[in-house]
Amino acid sequence: MNKKICYIVGAAACNKLELTPRAGDYVIAADGGFVHLEQAGITADLVIGDFDTLGCKPEHPNVITLNTEKDDTDTFAAARAGIELGYRLFHIYCSTGGRLDHTLANIQLLAYLAEHEMQGFLIDQDRVVTAITNSSLKLPPQPNGYVSVFSHSEKAAGVDITGLKYPLDNATLTNTFPLGVSNNFSGNEGKITVAEGTLIIMFPRICL
Repeated sequence: MNKKICYIVGAAACNKLELTPRAGDYVIAADGGFVHLEQAGITADLVIGDFDTLGCKPEHPNVITLNTEKDDTDTFAAARAGIELGYRLFHIYCSTGGRLDHTLANIQLLAYLAEHEMQGFLIDQDRVVTAITNSSLKLPPQPNGYVSVFSHSEKAAGVDITGLKYPLDNATLTNTFPLGVSNNFSGNEGKITVAEGTLIIMFPRICL
């Protein structure tokens, strides 16, 4: 059964927004993401933000205006709105590149979702970033391409990588040494497992 997806579209540069919401999915524009959705001809179900990027409150029937002085980023606030509506799977677009601090904040959002038994995918033109906590991720077979695995938690124990060029067996990764960077597909299904901790995983968009 396909899970319902909460789509979040941010304000970062976006060459071409490609998403096709289905019945039951939900689309949230985070601040300037409203423009990306309009340009793509996609209707947002909710627009949320402090609108410092957009420059004004948009004309939309469902708008949440945030204070400019707040703890959450606009993207994090959008995710919280999706969680309140019952969504557990998030696809986040136009939220990498540009300001590095915002990209890092969005990666932290992926870790937050994973640590609360949800999943998010941060999607740009060529790559996808996700996080897993005490669980596994399977990747479909590819003839080539890079997969990188990083520990988000101080330590990630019981890390297994199978089906890729460089396997790991019950390894421990730390957040201060990039042992898992630049692995390669080998034509087989890849599987990444962590017994205890949170991993950040990057892989080609074609695999999503």
